[in-house]
Amino acid sequence: MSYNLKRRQIRDRIIEVLLVLSTVIVLLPLLIIIFHVVINGFSALSWEFFTEELGSPSRAIQGRPTGLVHTIIGTLVVDGLAVVLAVPIGIGAGIMLSEYPDHRLNPLLRVMNDTLNGIPAVLKGLFAFVLIVKPMGTFSGIAGGVALAFVMLPIIARTTESALMSIPWSIREAGLAIGLPRWRVVLSTVMPAARVALVTGTLIAFARAAGEAAPLLFTSFGNNYLPIEWTGMIFGPVDTLPQRLYSLAISPYSEWHSMGWAAAIILLGFVILTFIIARVATRDKFQN
Repeated sequence: MSYNLKRRQIRDRIIEVLLVLSTVIVLLPLLIIIFHVVINGFSALSWEFFTEELGSPSRAIQGRPTGLVHTIIGTLVVDGLAVVLAVPIGIGAGIMLSEYPDHRLNPLLRVMNDTLNGIPAVLKGLFAFVLIVKPMGTFSGIAGGVALAFVMLPIIARTTESALMSIPWSIREAGLAIGLPRWRVVLSTVMPAARVALVTGTLIAFARAAGEAAPLLFTSFGNNYLPIEWTGMIFGPVDTLPQRLYSLAISPYSEWHSMGWAAAIILLGFVILTFIIARVATRDKFQN
């Protein structure tokens, strides 16, 4: 008995070491990326970086103050529009797939959702270009938001379906037993029970969309200056961090290269901060 117990302890320790090693292997590339980005871009962070426009290349070459305030604001606007558009529709599609599995539209919805999830992001940008940019006659922040919403939609729908299906059917039966309509049961009992999983799915979709640059090349297009009026952020060309990072990285100006690394720091921090805020808010509500 002592020999068998010792063998089990050894196996348990081996498995524990393998799990720790696997965790380190997963985290190591992320830590290397973060370290490399911070080292290369930290020197470009300054007060002017958060308060000045990028302007023409001559401003940086001449040593005049330049920054990405228009890019940071544009990112918040475009990503915010994408979340507002994608979350209600994506959660609604997930509810349809999970709570009404026998509905005749479900097979078509499932195929379309899987197809949209597999389409490259650049094609989603082209679709938004035809849908929004061509009729408006101009690139715009709303077109960028629609393009990123297409990226988020299938992920939110799929994660919502999985989250709701993990809730026991006894919760639904309890609500129906006291006479609540089906939609009220879903909104009042099922979705609150799956709150954490729903937030996680939304965050995954947001993180995927926040780093996309290709769809924005055909929709929001980019801008080196702040618009004259605030509506220009929605109905005119607008700059975003992923798109600006790409353009700065391929530019022939060394002054812009360091700003590109700084833009990567801001984008990385933006995504991490969003995850932290959402997690803290969800945890507090769940505990209360």
